[in-house]
Amino acid sequence: MHRERVSDNVYWFQSEIYAQVTSGVVAGPHWAVVIDTLALPEETISIREFIEHELQLPVRYVINTHYHSDHSWGNCFFPSATVIAHSNCRKLMVERGVPALENVKKQNPAFRQTRIVLPHIVFSQGTLKLRVGKKNLVISPSAGHSPDGISVFVEEDRVLFAGDSFMPIPYVVDGSIDQITESIKKIGRMSLENIVQGHGEVILRGEIETAVRENLAYLTNIRKVAKTAARRREPQEYMDSFSIEDCGKSRVHLGGLAVDLHRNNLKYLYQQAREVYLEEREKKREEREKAKAKATPKPKTRAKTKDKPKARAKPGPKPKSLKKRTVRKSKTS
Repeated sequence: MHRERVSDNVYWFQSEIYAQVTSGVVAGPHWAVVIDTLALPEETISIREFIEHELQLPVRYVINTHYHSDHSWGNCFFPSATVIAHSNCRKLMVERGVPALENVKKQNPAFRQTRIVLPHIVFSQGTLKLRVGKKNLVISPSAGHSPDGISVFVEEDRVLFAGDSFMPIPYVVDGSIDQITESIKKIGRMSLENIVQGHGEVILRGEIETAVRENLAYLTNIRKVAKTAARRREPQEYMDSFSIEDCGKSRVHLGGLAVDLHRNNLKYLYQQAREVYLEEREKKREEREKAKAKATPKPKTRAKTKDKPKARAKPGPKPKSLKKRTVRKSKTS
């Protein structure tokens, strides 16, 4: 596991085992704050030992930037700490984290002692502020990678622990491309000294503008590819023709994992774009049918008229009754 001091009493840790996932520590005079736990128990325990033995501090708070296993499953290794997260993080850890861990335990004995510890303090909007010695930590929503993303801003040092809202390649399959775009734009306006990405290296001040621009350009490019693919007869073939380099990123990021993340991004965005395309097509079809029905003249129909009843002939005067004529026979002599 890699470790680096980012600023005074602020530390960064990076996994050597899983996807270069990162964690952070902010140390005060009496206690420390851990920002995210790492993927494997052994690495999280190493962070705890560094804090307890080298910094000689207890851990009072653990902040989960989101619910994904590589950022939250290590909560249980800080039993005395209060866990802080977004309200959606708590919900998703119950719905997805608990069953996922049970499945992993059946396959990987390294997680035998791991258990899900849910956040104790949650929020859904605005910011939370935490004072650690002389440093202010500002915790705020930073959605897009997932619905529950938050970031932690060390105000005095202008260091941002961005979680997975900022990575070497933006990843949106559990979130929203619109939200992560807004989160990255917000980060670009913060005048930061350093960005601690959820995965990958620490971004220095002189690199931030370029990193922000490249991430936004990549999101724009993959959105266009997915939207066009949604209207093609062979969408997969079309998407396969756009490499990660064509969309503005390098395949070497995250030890080569970036290529798989890129493909997953395109597949996810294509599915969304396809649904929108089909809905729009159906809507247009209905509108055409309505317009056609409105433009077609209805056949004229004669109004039905009731036949007038035939007038009855008025009865004439009754004929006079004929009296029988009697003929008298003359007597003959």
